[in-house]
Amino acid sequence: MTPNGSSFSRSVMPMNRDDSASHEASTASGEQTAPAAVSGPSVKIRARDINVFYGEKQALFDVAIDIPEKSVTSFIGPSGCGKSTFLRCMNRMNDTIPICRVTGAIEMDGEDVNDRSIDPVVLRARVGMVFQKPNPFPKSIYENVAYGPRIHGLATGKDELDAIVESSLRRAGLWDEVSDRLLQPGTGLSGGQQQRLVIARAIAVGPEVILMDEPCSALDPIATAKIEELIDELREQFCIVIVTHSMAQAARVSQRTAFFHMGRLVESGATDEIFTNPRDSRTQDYITGRFG
Repeated sequence: MTPNGSSFSRSVMPMNRDDSASHEASTASGEQTAPAAVSGPSVKIRARDINVFYGEKQALFDVAIDIPEKSVTSFIGPSGCGKSTFLRCMNRMNDTIPICRVTGAIEMDGEDVNDRSIDPVVLRARVGMVFQKPNPFPKSIYENVAYGPRIHGLATGKDELDAIVESSLRRAGLWDEVSDRLLQPGTGLSGGQQQRLVIARAIAVGPEVILMDEPCSALDPIATAKIEELIDELREQFCIVIVTHSMAQAARVSQRTAFFHMGRLVESGATDEIFTNPRDSRTQDYITGRFG
């Protein structure tokens, strides 16, 4: 359901789900094997045959992956490998780039997010985004969080809006630090606090999925630790997908990891398997620091 109580404007037939293997991997020739069935939590996002083009240049090749709900999935790989490009496919942020073209299917709860009958604004309320650099609005701390619920009609009055703001800031671990200065500018907070404010803003509209594109890369170690603790808490309620250049961070916060290289998904699976027993030599070389 969307924040206003309706589902996507049109549902589609689910994709074939009988294409599982014990572990997801690409062959040496670059062809990707079928994604493994996700054990434990049910699948929230299912991508098949995703190709992305910027003009004539192809950035992603036949990406297929299952992402479970109420868990953290990390995307790792060297710069320019396509992990952020694929992340943006999940809430159609690539639609904002005129020369970008996406083919293939990405289902969320059985509905294709790329169907042109789906309103991207509604989709982005369901699939929130946290960027590499904290980007609070040039508004007060309160208004940063209240803006989304207000425009989506999630609060019927001031008291209800106040409750949403407080709840979101508490869930983002920020309430105790800002409760006495809610009317001060969000841009006046520290970098780590700004990133938690952005997370509070994202969860205020009741998303089902939170995408994070290197959310800690601009933060110091203390702020990074707080964001990682928050991610671990939020996974009990949300499907979280995080792009990170830090393999240590991926190992700490995620239950599943996917390795991208040169626009292809090389392999994905349980995080402990990827880091201790990768099936592809490229994954082994990357996690041991031989390239990247």
